[in-house]
Amino acid sequence: MAGGVGSRFWPFSTNSKPKQFLDFFGTGRSLLQMTFDRFLPLVPAENIYIVTNQKYKDMIMQQLPALSEQQILLEPMRRNTAPCIAYAAYKIREKAPKANIVVAPSDHLITNTKEFERIISKGLDFVKQNDNLLTLGMLPSRPETGYGYIQITPGESDLRPVKTFTEKPNAEMAQLFLDSGDFYWNSGMFLWRCDVIIKAFEELLPEVAVLFEKCKDSYFSENEQTIINESYSLSPNISIDYGIMEKAENVNVQIADFGWSDLGTWSSLHELSTKDEDQNATLKCQAQFYNSKNNIVALPEGKLAVIDGLDNYLIAEDHGVLLICKKDEESKIRDYVDNAASIDDGKFV
Repeated sequence: MAGGVGSRFWPFSTNSKPKQFLDFFGTGRSLLQMTFDRFLPLVPAENIYIVTNQKYKDMIMQQLPALSEQQILLEPMRRNTAPCIAYAAYKIREKAPKANIVVAPSDHLITNTKEFERIISKGLDFVKQNDNLLTLGMLPSRPETGYGYIQITPGESDLRPVKTFTEKPNAEMAQLFLDSGDFYWNSGMFLWRCDVIIKAFEELLPEVAVLFEKCKDSYFSENEQTIINESYSLSPNISIDYGIMEKAENVNVQIADFGWSDLGTWSSLHELSTKDEDQNATLKCQAQFYNSKNNIVALPEGKLAVIDGLDNYLIAEDHGVLLICKKDEESKIRDYVDNAASIDDGKFV
């Protein structure tokens, strides 16, 4: 899934080039490319499909030249994760009705790739043999308020039925979740068989199922995009979690711990970045810090920042925009983006 607009990393990430297409760590590979690389030991390149917005097609073709155009599924508008997943599942069904499918966001960071491969292989074996929907629950390391949580049923196995899904909690509730040992971070990664997820759509989201079922004769044809555009225009805006996972009775969790982060905020990026002794992180540029701590600086390559007297700040520049704000107030970034869009016909977003 590669259709996000990446507004939380503005101005580093913009609507025209969101975070999945950026190289945050100077590795020479964007988050999308790193996700693609991560799956190659598990899935042949010809079996990897990317669902994204129509305006990102050229960027994906440039970053992932191994893919054919038929492997890039283009959404005409944003409709959340349920229609995105339905589109892919119904199209894949035309080639392999009982294919084992992994669904993954394109902008997550995973540091232990060997353990990732082990967990995904184990999950694929499970869904091949069982008519269950499987989600990956990440072992929590802190009382994080930025993630949803999954509560699992008691047991010894690391693969268990789901008890409840919970949206992002407040700090007190997050601490209770951590202390209980029964809650895991909701990673947004799923595994299932093609026929099983389609049956779930038919039973729990029939209004979505009927839209992509009617496209049956158009998949892999010249008419596909035209028919898909019509279906999307009629589709509800709904997440896979709310539409199916929280309602289905055949959901299991695979507990995992492979150095995962959804890289959703500047604060999470700061946590994952290399830092100096005062916990200052610098991305791409150079920086000199005086009487400063807990900051993250992200400027274009070749630029030098001199920071004096700042604590817990974000300093980011790109696309003609310089942003300086408190790290713990980055929730206001969406407001900054909206206000910037009104300046000079939105060229800054």
